[in-house]
Amino acid sequence: MLSFLPAPLRGVLAGLILALNTLFWCWPLFLLALLKLLLPVPPIQRALRTGMHWIAESWMGVNAFWMDSVQRTRWHVEGLEKVDMRHSWLVTSNHQSWADILMLQYQLNRRMPILKFFLKQELIWVPVIGLCWWALEFPFMKRFSKEYLAKHPEKRGEDLATTRKACERYRTNPVSVFNFLEGTRFTTGKHAEQASPYRHLLRPKAGGIAFVIDAMGEQLTALIDITIHYPSGNPSFWDLLCGRVDQVVMCIDSRPIPDEFLSRSYDQDESYRTSFQLWVNQLWAEKDTQLDRLHQQFPSS
Repeated sequence: MLSFLPAPLRGVLAGLILALNTLFWCWPLFLLALLKLLLPVPPIQRALRTGMHWIAESWMGVNAFWMDSVQRTRWHVEGLEKVDMRHSWLVTSNHQSWADILMLQYQLNRRMPILKFFLKQELIWVPVIGLCWWALEFPFMKRFSKEYLAKHPEKRGEDLATTRKACERYRTNPVSVFNFLEGTRFTTGKHAEQASPYRHLLRPKAGGIAFVIDAMGEQLTALIDITIHYPSGNPSFWDLLCGRVDQVVMCIDSRPIPDEFLSRSYDQDESYRTSFQLWVNQLWAEKDTQLDRLHQQFPSS
């Protein structure tokens, strides 16, 4: 619908629609969040949480509209039949671009429970959207450096306690708990700095999903492992707004969470921690091989 316009003008209009979309839906979301605080009755809270998720899904639906309007992206998607709205999932993906989150929401919206990301505590102060994340019960994590923990050992395990508290709220409604295992977007500079053993990926950080498995255990149906590839190169968020993402490849796989990882403590059990890291490294090696195949199957256009 907007594809005939110059790319910068498309970007401005898409950014305006995104901002207005957020401002429109945030008010009913805040109202339901306030009611949830005032009415701590489990059946009422479950109903309010369902309504809040519907608002978030509607926000994503409008985003999908403007994404289609600025350019009709060619999608190559495998594995959508492996997810549903009835179960709880642990979800991870490689992290290529600022556009990844909207791409994931585009394909997964109303096909599985909304993705709930672990966020840095400072992000709660992002205008409007930070409060939206809080209202939707996204878990905010306070990260401590190794140096800080060496000086303040009493802070060890605080991340796990935060994870447990967040996941307790997810027991009444199906949820998709999402974590970028790399922790940051892939760049050639970061790849070289890490001396990553993978061609297309940064080193994975196992602790985040280990804490979720520790906290939620058998509530999780499976690990949904997503691989994203942009044949024309990793787009910026501005590229997405301008409609410069002409092709996206997304492969969705469902992997069982090994029983041996249930009811274990990642931060206290060294043998479990070693086994879990080996499992994650194997997942990442397979993903790297898959990306090799995708680069050959969908070469740069």
